[in-house]
Amino acid sequence: MELGQINTLEILRETDHGMYLVDGEDNEVLLPNRYVPDSFKIWDKIDVFVYLDNEERLVATTDEPYITLGDFALLRCSQVNDYGAFLDWGLVKELFCPFKEQAFKMKPGGWYLVHCYLDEKTERLAASSKTNRFLDNKELTVKQFDEVDIIVSHPSDIGWNVIVNKTHIGLMYKDTIFTDVNVGDKFKGLVKKVRNGNKLDIVLGQIGYRNIEPNAKRILEELEDNSGFLDLTDKSDPELIKDRLQMSKKSFKKALGTLYKQRQVDLKPDGIYLTNNN
Repeated sequence: MELGQINTLEILRETDHGMYLVDGEDNEVLLPNRYVPDSFKIWDKIDVFVYLDNEERLVATTDEPYITLGDFALLRCSQVNDYGAFLDWGLVKELFCPFKEQAFKMKPGGWYLVHCYLDEKTERLAASSKTNRFLDNKELTVKQFDEVDIIVSHPSDIGWNVIVNKTHIGLMYKDTIFTDVNVGDKFKGLVKKVRNGNKLDIVLGQIGYRNIEPNAKRILEELEDNSGFLDLTDKSDPELIKDRLQMSKKSFKKALGTLYKQRQVDLKPDGIYLTNNN
């Protein structure tokens, strides 16, 4: 039975307070009456979220939280007391974020990107807005051109910091972003480059670079390095194309056709534009 996660458990028995569920190792947990389904049979399987109630007892709920253990999510602060803040995570009992885990002092009504972790002292689930301390780039699990899941973390002077696959920290440069982004937004992205120190440069995109022929990949990289625009067309001088992209005009037109069909680029009289699909 995993605390802080959705568990598939079997219905063991019914009581006045609810019904008890059991896992494969005979661990039991109570599902209170308010969550008991209208119809069920003993040994039916049911998906529940398991956490601790206000009296430190293990309890189950059929409500789905907005965040689970080890995950990141944008949550709203509902109240603050002398010990910390309480966040709405979709359950009756709110998620606690102690002052020491707040990157900035939380205020009621504010929205904050947080990580859900297990407090070792209290063995309770808690939140932290100091998200970077749960990320590590020492040993990367991704490489150049991999497609990744990203969560927008916080802005910097040169772009946006992003969480990569819930594991690493990456950076999206301003001149590669062609859509509105906000803290907590989730996107598919691509690892454009791995720089010294395992720093990850990320661009938004759906199509993995491996699925694109090398010449098309070269055009995309050149577009991203030039704020999404290239003053080249299918009528450009072959020598100019060769000088700019190190490919023949024939290869250029073929690659351009591929990108256009995939709606990766827009072709206009003055040149090539990267679309918002990237």
